Amino acid sequence: MTRSLHLALDLGTTTLAGRLLDGQGQVLAEGKVANPQRALGADIVRRLEAALAGEGERLQALLVEGINALLDELLHAAGAGRAALTAAAAAANPGVTALLAGDDLRPILFPPHRPRNLSLRILDLPALQLPVPLTLFPLLSGYVGGDLVACLYGLDSLPPFQGEGRGGDGRTILVIDLGTNGEIALGGQGGWLATSVPAGPAFEGGEISCGQLATQGAISNVSRSGDRLQLEVIGNGAPTGLAGSGLFAVIAVAIDSGLIDRSGRIVSPAEVDSNLSRYLRPDGQAQALCLYRDARREIVVTQGDIRAFQLAKGAVRAGIDALLARADIAVTAVEQVIVTGAFGLSLNRQSLKSVAILPAVMVEKALFIPGGALAGVQRFLLQSEGAAQLQALTAKMRSYPLSGTPAFERAFLAALDF
Repeated sequence: MTRSLHLALDLGTTTLAGRLLDGQGQVLAEGKVANPQRALGADIVRRLEAALAGEGERLQALLVEGINALLDELLHAAGAGRAALTAAAAAANPGVTALLAGDDLRPILFPPHRPRNLSLRILDLPALQLPVPLTLFPLLSGYVGGDLVACLYGLDSLPPFQGEGRGGDGRTILVIDLGTNGEIALGGQGGWLATSVPAGPAFEGGEISCGQLATQGAISNVSRSGDRLQLEVIGNGAPTGLAGSGLFAVIAVAIDSGLIDRSGRIVSPAEVDSNLSRYLRPDGQAQALCLYRDARREIVVTQGDIRAFQLAKGAVRAGIDALLARADIAVTAVEQVIVTGAFGLSLNRQSLKSVAILPAVMVEKALFIPGGALAGVQRFLLQSEGAAQLQALTAKMRSYPLSGTPAFERAFLAALDF
């Protein structure tokens, strides 16, 4: 008997992630590939500008190419063919959504940054070679997309909540989707205030000298054992690069060990009072951290990599602080923090604390859920009332334009240091 398969996709700026499910929701295969659109820009704004300059069809074709490559990988792992697909759905930020659908991009790039079509819709692209149409998650605005909607929809249960930012006996939740576009939501069951910040691709290994996707060979975690740095590698073989979670971890360990100071500077060996100084080496006018070396490769974290990470974490921290201020919520009033993203494996609380991406009082309340957007798309595929549920959710969401505002700029400058 032919299996009925469902395809769930999280179409990120840097990473395309997918899951293949059976009719009961069992995950048969999961994988990710780099978004081929990166050839025309690491961030979504550069891609949208390229599309307006005449590259729209090429950007759409590159995205379709990436989706097809990911689907082929998933089907191969599951031992199935495309004909077995009976449902497919995807979540993406507004820019990726518009590029895939071939929409007019000007309403996203220019004020008031509101796409003409915000609703859930069905897309039938022959180039996708799918036997069923692709359902695209609804958007909230030109800067808050279906990926954040999917993250919120994927939460199994929400506590009672009233109002914009807090509620009587209810709980206040902060949801952070770490990626090239850092999307943040504050609220609960009764309503959400949502925004996004331009974090850049560092969290997913993009534009990092030794960065790579969280696939075979990627360093996913780094810990300290005495005067040694212990590397955890996906697949347990020789490392080939550094995943986003590994970048978080190595920076956190280096800060705690005195290899990086609070300003983000990689120190000189003379400033380190342990044998960990052997991981430091000159790199032009600065220092670098050499994590691994063999006959074929070196895995080195440069001062430029640290600065790229600081810009990303500073943007997210500034977004959190500005969102809390807008909702008039004290950091102590947030009762749960959910961190998700498609960049790697779990982030431990010590890493979150050391890099100061969260207010210190929130760290112990943090829960990491890998692939939050994928979980939401997966839930949608298994719900008969999914479309109505998404409509009800987006009706309770309000967007807050943050990037470029004085409040954000002030918070960003204050958040750069570790």
